[in-house]
Amino acid sequence: MCQRFITHHLTLYPKKEDYLNLNLNQQLNDITLEDFSRKNNNNSKKPDDGFYNLGIAPNLIKEIKRLKFKAPTPIQKESIPTGIQGNDIIAIAQTGSGKTLAFGIPMLQRLSKIKDGIGLVIVPTRELAAQVDESLKTISRSSNIRSVVLIGGASMSLQRNALKKNPRIIIATPGRLMDHIDRRTVKLANVEVFILDEADRMLDMGFVPDIKKIIKSIPEHRQTMLFSATMPKEIEAIAQQLMANPTRFEIDRSGTTPAEVSHEMFLLKNKDKSRLLALQLQECTGPVLVFTRTKHMARKLTIKVNNMGFSAGEIHSNRSLAQRKNALEGFKRGRFQVLIATDIAARGIDVKEIELVVNYDMPANSEDYVHRIGRTGRAGKTGRAVSFSTTEQKSTIRDIERFMKTKFDISALPALPSEKILIKEAAHLKLNDEQSEENKPSKRKSSKNRSSNHQNFNNRTSKRFGKKRTESKQKDFDEKDYKQQDSKHKNSNSNNPRPSIFNPNDFNEEKSYWSNFKKKKRPGKKKSGGKASKRIKRTKRK
Repeated sequence: MCQRFITHHLTLYPKKEDYLNLNLNQQLNDITLEDFSRKNNNNSKKPDDGFYNLGIAPNLIKEIKRLKFKAPTPIQKESIPTGIQGNDIIAIAQTGSGKTLAFGIPMLQRLSKIKDGIGLVIVPTRELAAQVDESLKTISRSSNIRSVVLIGGASMSLQRNALKKNPRIIIATPGRLMDHIDRRTVKLANVEVFILDEADRMLDMGFVPDIKKIIKSIPEHRQTMLFSATMPKEIEAIAQQLMANPTRFEIDRSGTTPAEVSHEMFLLKNKDKSRLLALQLQECTGPVLVFTRTKHMARKLTIKVNNMGFSAGEIHSNRSLAQRKNALEGFKRGRFQVLIATDIAARGIDVKEIELVVNYDMPANSEDYVHRIGRTGRAGKTGRAVSFSTTEQKSTIRDIERFMKTKFDISALPALPSEKILIKEAAHLKLNDEQSEENKPSKRKSSKNRSSNHQNFNNRTSKRFGKKRTESKQKDFDEKDYKQQDSKHKNSNSNNPRPSIFNPNDFNEEKSYWSNFKKKKRPGKKKSGGKASKRIKRTKRK
């Protein structure tokens, strides 16, 4: 204490005379609690950044620690405290900026305080619904809050049974939720939190009438959060109807793409696109996402890419839900190097470290270009985007440049190989792979070892049961086999007794066993007949 007093005053008053001229009260007042607390705070630093100062509950903080999230993204830093307070939110942010946790954490925290409250999340696509459900499940392990996914293509009866268990979170696409509302299989009277994710995409897909009907079936007193990458005028009008005095966050200007993504544009003919794609795929080592404009082109291109020697999966509206899941899981786990998709997947694919996004066909509008490119360069990582455009699509390029307020540099077209050479190279690589697999030592035993094992087994069984028993193909013993072996044993002139499956030294026990075995009545087949069976036969004849 005295040492701190001296050091403190030496810093304030370097000369001794200045300090002695002060009154005693002034000397004592110089030692304040603030000085000591300031020094103590410097010695023991508490975490000022991260998720600690956002008002998140301790159980959710534990889950965030377990998932090893170090710092919140800008959209999370702005939205989470406001959402926890129960205010309405309009948030504009890029895809891949962590929007799911930005609305998921406030929703989970509020539902844990309200006994029967429900959270309703509306998303445009099936893939995005599955992605949101997966993200919410990872962070809500400690809380007993169940969720259900209502999407088209899945079993209606299974969804109905899941709704009977009273889930606290409903994640749905607008069309399937309307089906359940019409059939009265879902109850939305207790909705406390209403979330519209990717609102601009729902506008493009024509879901606005369904959303207006859904809003009529939920309570007026609720918390509403709207998230979108772009903000068209129609979405602004819907937001004004939905909310009262919402807090608006514009983390990224509407129509921007991640700064970590580099853009490259090629002008070429349609017939040269597949050859340029082959060159781009040869340069890549990581996962590649290719976008086409139609489902027929996606199917055609998948066959071409597989023939080139690359493993490719496909996602479009002609694929079933199980086929889409299989393709997406294969792409995530590295089974497919290339995933070819239509714009249906531009919002629902959350794959880490996509190296390249290829616009094989230019999108129909500028917003779709932003969402396609948003699949790469996620969470601050670098990415690359390549677009194939024809001379007839120059106006589309200008619209995208105007929307994004940037200018694209047209890259020079490299020398392209012919498709025949590419297919030949793929066939040669396939042959090499097959030969290397044949040269690998097989885990299965050789025929010699297997034959010797069978011979040893036959020798053991012949010693135990006799040769005829080993030659027979029957597996179960019946009474006739035992009788034949017993008669052979009695008629044999050899001095050595036959080895028995019982104790070979005690034949009295064996004889008693046979006598007891013969006395037992074996159950036989029941004889068919009687009046009932005759009646059945007569009816069959008629």
